[in-house]
Amino acid sequence: MVFRVLPRLSRTLRRAAAVAAATALAALGPAAPVRAAEAAPGLPHLNLTGAYVTGVSSGGFLATQLQVAYSGTFDGAGIVAAGPYDCGRGNVVDAAVCLVGHGLPELEQQAVEWAGQGRIDPVGNLAGKPVYVYHGRLDPVVNPLVSDSGVAFYQDFGARVVYHDSDWAGHSWVSPQGVVPCGLTLPPFVNDCGDDPQREMLTHWLGHVDPPNHAAPAGALTRFDQNRYTPGGSAPRLSMDSTGLLYTPPACAAGQPCKLVVALHGCLSGQYLLGDLFPRRGNLDTYADTNDLVVLYPQAVSSLVPVNPQGCWDWFGYTGQDFAVKDAPQLRAITAMVHALGA
Repeated sequence: MVFRVLPRLSRTLRRAAAVAAATALAALGPAAPVRAAEAAPGLPHLNLTGAYVTGVSSGGFLATQLQVAYSGTFDGAGIVAAGPYDCGRGNVVDAAVCLVGHGLPELEQQAVEWAGQGRIDPVGNLAGKPVYVYHGRLDPVVNPLVSDSGVAFYQDFGARVVYHDSDWAGHSWVSPQGVVPCGLTLPPFVNDCGDDPQREMLTHWLGHVDPPNHAAPAGALTRFDQNRYTPGGSAPRLSMDSTGLLYTPPACAAGQPCKLVVALHGCLSGQYLLGDLFPRRGNLDTYADTNDLVVLYPQAVSSLVPVNPQGCWDWFGYTGQDFAVKDAPQLRAITAMVHALGA
């Protein structure tokens, strides 16, 4: 989440996060057990036929970075409460320009130059790819002009964009299983606005989706070792948790062709604070069961070094100036997970 722009909101949310997360988890009752070995295993190799990426807030910015930098890997994106590629720019001045909805021509020119240098995949790969963008009208963190700039960025490179900006939603991942009223911006940042953005997003990506599974989950939510996929072998050095989460429906585990969805939480929303609340309430696993989707949930974590007290994904350069290109350590780690799974 872009709390560097709103420090008062940031401090309030940080104080509220632990209490609100514990309250939300208690209210939800007993969770389906997350299966984990004493030492988390690596990821399984599955029969995957495509990969998509989505995320909210800092996870939304990172989803854009992944989809643009590795456009040859990802077939589409879902950007929630975020903005255009390389919005953080690695410095305070340029980030501030982006965060008020300006500087789009420079961002687009930068992407063209980096593609020409081989630092990101060719921008021509974006043409025709489905991109779903969601922004709440009551979002106090991400300026609507920033979200508009993200839409324009993709449209200018020929992507097929669906833009949902009509809900009176706060800064959040909106889901029919949300636990926060629509218009609020509060932990755990999974809001209910009476609609189903996940169905909209998946339909835009895939063309058609079957109804979700509203019964007990059919698949397995498992932990895996993130250290195996991070440059240098230490996820915490990149402000990533030592383990991530993977949801695998039975058909996908048995070798049936499936597609992969990478889902990235926002700040103050990793498993270190919320456990498995994002997978449980995010409404992706319910569609995974009925549409042969595997869902990968990489995990960020709060850290002092690098400086990331809110457990955000790196959208502004805390891991270094190359945070938005193919050499970016968090992008490399997540794409390594994607390739290990078979996409």
